[in-house]
Amino acid sequence: MMMRWILVLAAMALAAGAHAGDAAAGKKKAEQVCAACHGLDGNKPSAPDQPVLAGQYKDYLVRALTDYKIGRRNNAIMKVFADPLSKKDVEDVAEWFSTQRTSHLHDQR
Repeated sequence: MMMRWILVLAAMALAAGAHAGDAAAGKKKAEQVCAACHGLDGNKPSAPDQPVLAGQYKDYLVRALTDYKIGRRNNAIMKVFADPLSKKDVEDVAEWFSTQRTSHLHDQR
């Protein structure tokens, strides 16, 4: 019985870790893929129709990027950038942006 609980707890720990993103890896990927349009920390969109990503919920960002990849969200530019991202890349980028503080400067456009 004790061994069964140990296995259950180990499985739960692995499942939780599978969805954890690495903010440092996400920052590196964001520098390559996202920064030109959203700013490195996600606070400086290059156009008014581009969202601020800093401080967004991680789950929301994962879902949005995944939706661009699979075509559930339709934006040709985002599709190009999201397509090559692996599941881990998506988790990492989402972790990075979700840990950034939102700047209220973008409200003054």
